[in-house]
Amino acid sequence: MSAFSAIKILPTHSVASHHHRRRRLSSFPSTCAADLFCSPLAKPIFSSFASASGRSVRGISANVVSDEKQLGSASSVITREEALDLYEDMFLGRSFEDMCAQMYYRGKMFGFVHLYNGQEAVSTGFIRLLTARDSVVSTYRDHVHALSKGVPARAVMAELFGKATGCCRGQGGSMHMFSREHNLIGGFAFIGEGIPVATGAAFSSKYRREVLKEETCNDVTVAFFGDGTCNNGQFFECLNMAALWKLPIVFVVENNLWAIGMSHLRATSEPEIWKKGPPFGIPGVHVDGMDVLKVWGVAKEAIARARRGEGPTLVECETYRFRGHSLADPDELRKPDEKAHYSSRDPISALKKYVITHNLATKSELQTIEKKINEVVEDAVEFADSSPPPPRSQLLENVFADPKGFGIGPDGKYRCEDPGFTQGTAQV
Repeated sequence: MSAFSAIKILPTHSVASHHHRRRRLSSFPSTCAADLFCSPLAKPIFSSFASASGRSVRGISANVVSDEKQLGSASSVITREEALDLYEDMFLGRSFEDMCAQMYYRGKMFGFVHLYNGQEAVSTGFIRLLTARDSVVSTYRDHVHALSKGVPARAVMAELFGKATGCCRGQGGSMHMFSREHNLIGGFAFIGEGIPVATGAAFSSKYRREVLKEETCNDVTVAFFGDGTCNNGQFFECLNMAALWKLPIVFVVENNLWAIGMSHLRATSEPEIWKKGPPFGIPGVHVDGMDVLKVWGVAKEAIARARRGEGPTLVECETYRFRGHSLADPDELRKPDEKAHYSSRDPISALKKYVITHNLATKSELQTIEKKINEVVEDAVEFADSSPPPPRSQLLENVFADPKGFGIGPDGKYRCEDPGFTQGTAQV
């Protein structure tokens, strides 16, 4: 069922404030549907948007509500195989991040570690729809994006441990996951820095297809970033460029309502981020990011639209992180009742309930998946812990300018292997 095939037009009325919209969306039941509500200005057909045609382009508020009459049978929304894939991927993300917290506090990881707990519906809902050739660009909260894209749990955990067997050979760490093999273009520690890279990846796909005549190249790029990024210049510049060239990209805003300790409502003059797409000629969509089937439905159409050559889409996923900004954050600024409210809407619990209620799987079958995933995560820890650290010579392998000769010595070996170098007494 197309995510945008059941859109309803609400009667004309003034647009509610973001505060009231948040409260209304948050009160929706967590069972899933594909029935979409438009803003008063929205058109009923998503495909009618045309970024380069000169026609008015408006946003869609995809506040999805539960409506079993609209849904029909559960199988018309999602198959058993699709539902189990979503559940397994979300459970992997949660289990992995919980283990990361344990390992961090045991001193196995260093630096800042930002966990994804609570936001799994966004990563899973989008990335599980991508092909192996499609690209993903992430942020500093990138572990689960890497897992969803197919990077093995062993490689991600080893990277977090700073080991040579990590996906970046121990040099990327928590905030810089990368895998060329899986087209994970990377996590970016600085907010907004990944958006131009993602736009470039999308341009590459379009260039290969239209200029180099690679007819089979219909690759799509998905760029993830948070609400705190959306006031940065790169965001607006790339919206403009992507719309101008009709690039095959989906901009996904993971709006978890807080930028470290700054409430989203205090940081921007227009808190409804999805509305920032239409001025550039890009469809803007708002979706409940705590419900994976709602995200999955919107993602399906946005990705398909990009693959058809119809240009970019801006999707705002309203979600919530269950932990502090990082594991070093005591999380004292957010109110307990706010945290309790979103915890009660846990996206994994919601999907589990939906799957069982709609006879897509039994509780026992889901427990089997959970057991398998827990074993995968335990194995990843054992693998990472037993893996060797990177050799010291690896430190300078990717240094392209070496004016003082700190890299290769006269004997062809790395100077850092000379004890005198490490003690500061080597001749340079």
